[in-house]
Amino acid sequence: MKEKNERDNLLLEDPWRVFRIMSEFVDGFETLRGVGKAVTIFGSSRLKRDHEYYALAERTAGLFARKGYAVITGAGEGVMQAANKGAKEAGGQSIGLNILIPLEQKVNKYVTIPLEFRYFFVRKLMFAKYSKAFLAFPGGFGTMDEFFEAVALIQTGRVEPFPVVLVGRSYWEGMLRWIEETCLKENAIDRGDMEIFKVIDDPEEIVRFVDQFYEKKGEE
Repeated sequence: MKEKNERDNLLLEDPWRVFRIMSEFVDGFETLRGVGKAVTIFGSSRLKRDHEYYALAERTAGLFARKGYAVITGAGEGVMQAANKGAKEAGGQSIGLNILIPLEQKVNKYVTIPLEFRYFFVRKLMFAKYSKAFLAFPGGFGTMDEFFEAVALIQTGRVEPFPVVLVGRSYWEGMLRWIEETCLKENAIDRGDMEIFKVIDDPEEIVRFVDQFYEKKGEE
């Protein structure tokens, strides 16, 4: 009986949860609507300051900031902190979209525009809606989730194509080999699907790729 009452109470809460979800959408739209062009940088929160990918993320974010891009991250440590640091120190907008999870993630000190989300799907929409490009640095399941969701949305035509870049060829090469040798070989994907994203390690080349993508479309 107790379990049934608890289940019923949860079901009664569902309609009211809609208002909490709506409030997150409103806060996100209100805060980010004036940001202008931005890039989102994903990557592991576990990489330390002395890691090569930390330095690479910081440098890449700095270059984008100097070109007038805002930099958006998941607000955490590691690669995210490096990107926010690079953007802030280059004088750009440094945005962090933090997620409230049981293993508490604090907003890193280089974020100048923070937002907090309880719901992953609301946060994901903000990344996609306000970004001109996704850059996936070495990371874990969260980074891979964001990468594959972006690729799937482009593949299925649910969004207009936009630059998606994997950064760190040596880190991602095992996954890429599996996609080539298993998914492509078994016809689970088409050869053209491999063109949805690029693998680029050089920060200047990454910035150039994103700029040229939008120049071809006639956008700044």
